[in-house]
Amino acid sequence: MIAIVLIALVALLHLYFLVLEMFLWTKPAGRKVFNTTPEFAEASKTLAANQGLYNGFLAAGLIWGLMLDAATGRPVLMFFLGCVVVAGVYGALTVNKRIFFVQALPALLAIGALLFA
Repeated sequence: MIAIVLIALVALLHLYFLVLEMFLWTKPAGRKVFNTTPEFAEASKTLAANQGLYNGFLAAGLIWGLMLDAATGRPVLMFFLGCVVVAGVYGALTVNKRIFFVQALPALLAIGALLFA
């Protein structure tokens, strides 16, 4: 049960990232979260939307894995959680260390819960 809750949380986070990056990037709420100027947000909105789309794919994979039976879903969930961890670590190393705590750490906790479920 803990694993399911943590995986659902990671999926919801990535749906939130999708909305921020695809739809709110140039809006005050999106600019506040990412601390960007209106000019930068406008110039980079296509790149942000592309990034948001990838976050949506991660969320979709996790939701798909949760809908499968345990034997089939476990490898799917491990794959997508692993992708989230890699993306979070890369983001922490290249953009902002905070990304590790927002993205990679929840996925690592979900992996741990899934392994011990």
